[in-house]
Amino acid sequence: MAFLQISEPNQSDAPHQRRFAAGIDLGTTNSLIATVRSGQAETLSDLNGHDILPSVVRYTENKIIVGEAAKSANAGDPYNTITSVKRFMGRGLADIEKHQHDFKYQFTEDAETPKIKTIQGNITAIEVSAEILKTLAERAVKTLGDELSGVVITVPAYFDETQRQATKDAAKLAGLNVYRLLNEPTAAAVAYGLDSKAEGIHAVYDLGGGTFDISILRLNKGIFEVLATGGNTQLGGDDLDHCIVEWIKNQMDIDDSDPSLHKQLLQIARTAKEDLSNNAETTIKFGKWQNTLSKTEFEDLITPLIKKTITACRKTVRDAGVSVDEIMDVVMVGGSTRVPLVQQMVEQFFQSQPLADIDPDKIVAIGAAQQADILAGNKNTDDLLLLDVIPLSLGIETMGGLSEKIIPRNTTIPVAIAQEFTTFKDGQTALMVHVVQGERELIDDCRSLARFELRGIPPMVAGAARIQVTYTVDADGILHVEAEELISQTKAHIDVKPSYGLTDDEVTQMLKSSINHAEEDIKKRLLREQQVDAQRVIEALQAAYKTDSEELLNDEEKDIIQNALSDLKAVANSDNEKIIAQQIKSLEKSCEFYVERRMNQSVRQSMAGHNLDEFK
Repeated sequence: MAFLQISEPNQSDAPHQRRFAAGIDLGTTNSLIATVRSGQAETLSDLNGHDILPSVVRYTENKIIVGEAAKSANAGDPYNTITSVKRFMGRGLADIEKHQHDFKYQFTEDAETPKIKTIQGNITAIEVSAEILKTLAERAVKTLGDELSGVVITVPAYFDETQRQATKDAAKLAGLNVYRLLNEPTAAAVAYGLDSKAEGIHAVYDLGGGTFDISILRLNKGIFEVLATGGNTQLGGDDLDHCIVEWIKNQMDIDDSDPSLHKQLLQIARTAKEDLSNNAETTIKFGKWQNTLSKTEFEDLITPLIKKTITACRKTVRDAGVSVDEIMDVVMVGGSTRVPLVQQMVEQFFQSQPLADIDPDKIVAIGAAQQADILAGNKNTDDLLLLDVIPLSLGIETMGGLSEKIIPRNTTIPVAIAQEFTTFKDGQTALMVHVVQGERELIDDCRSLARFELRGIPPMVAGAARIQVTYTVDADGILHVEAEELISQTKAHIDVKPSYGLTDDEVTQMLKSSINHAEEDIKKRLLREQQVDAQRVIEALQAAYKTDSEELLNDEEKDIIQNALSDLKAVANSDNEKIIAQQIKSLEKSCEFYVERRMNQSVRQSMAGHNLDEFK
């Protein structure tokens, strides 16, 4: 008799064998892949010994070039060489056009899924990202000598559902099995070994090529919990480069509307930025022109941008409900944190010297690799659990255009929350579920994410149906919504994939608006609730009156009810909730005799054919 070895979920079926897994930092400027070998996480290099892969893809007539070779052709072939594609992930045309001056690409007119026009045709941001992921995966296979069982891919903590889904789609297109998406700051905390330190609160400051993230983490009994996240999805090292480009343009008095010229200036600016991290000044040359840019001048140029990151830090600390004094340390992540002014301003705000002794370019990939190794089943230990949070509240539209929050902002994920609702009208057999995102009380002031219908509800009187709506946000931050009528068990569901992502300005504005309009929104909500309540009373009374008024009421009593009903209708849509409430009470008082008769009639009908002893 042969024995079959049965493995636990995600565990290797042979204990002496390892599943090859990797962590991928899919960055705006550069990307890396790392894995755990001999118990140590390390980044993997190409045949030339380079760990860092420039996140650049060039399309030619008969092939696709990724990495350094594509980057070197950037200035000479700007329309077919795609850089900083991460900024386009999950974005609509309107969002991209706001930052078009930074890229000079030509896009199709498709508002929901814009494509970049290249010599090989129209290409989506997802397809470009997939080419980067393919190249990294091929590097891993060549190094490890076997296929990858799965990967952990990092994303900015402030990526919304659309941007996260776009990242997963890119991985699927590249033929990769994604164990999960992991917030970049959280991955950095793992790589820095904060999990082995004393329990407490930590901050991760991540200034990459195209995005900025700040996360406040709490380590408690081996569990990492993200207390709050903040940041700016349109601010990064690229913007520091643009400051130098603007300085060069002003010095030379030139116009860089030519994409080729613009990209040449960007490369010169990047080199100057890196040089100024170690020197007091740098000489910038462009053709026959040259000039000297000092560190002081450079810092004056970028100070407004760094101040924006500090403002985001201040707000995120406040959102986390902690004080700066409680934060034990701050980890520096991203190549742009090498800029001395960045480290100085971060140290000044957090009142402690930031941790910057690990290569800030590699740290995220290393942390992701450690998580991938755990999820692949290569460790039989209770390794740390990572708990992230959602950035904005998720809600549902209720009667009167109100937003009912189901999952509040900064709720730890993964999470599933269910809430029961009911029908508004008699005989209602369908229900529209409108999923919204935001902090305001009215859906007009929130962002619409998706709509779907629940059909097949058995006809019942208003309020009798029990409709359970469940919002589930998985570990990757993707939202799944299900609606079920509990009596008939009729179900409908949707995976929320909005047509475009939120810009940083929109996120900031949504949060500011919820604070600035808090008192006004509460008043509006109270008014809408009274208006809905009035409409409910009117609907119920009209339905009842139509059914049995002839049987239960005389002409004088009919007049009393009709007058009370008319009085309520006259104020039901007014902007004074107190008057509406008073009129509802007045109608209820006027109709007490009618309600009593209807109840007695209902009891008599229920007892017909029975004797009282049967109910004892």
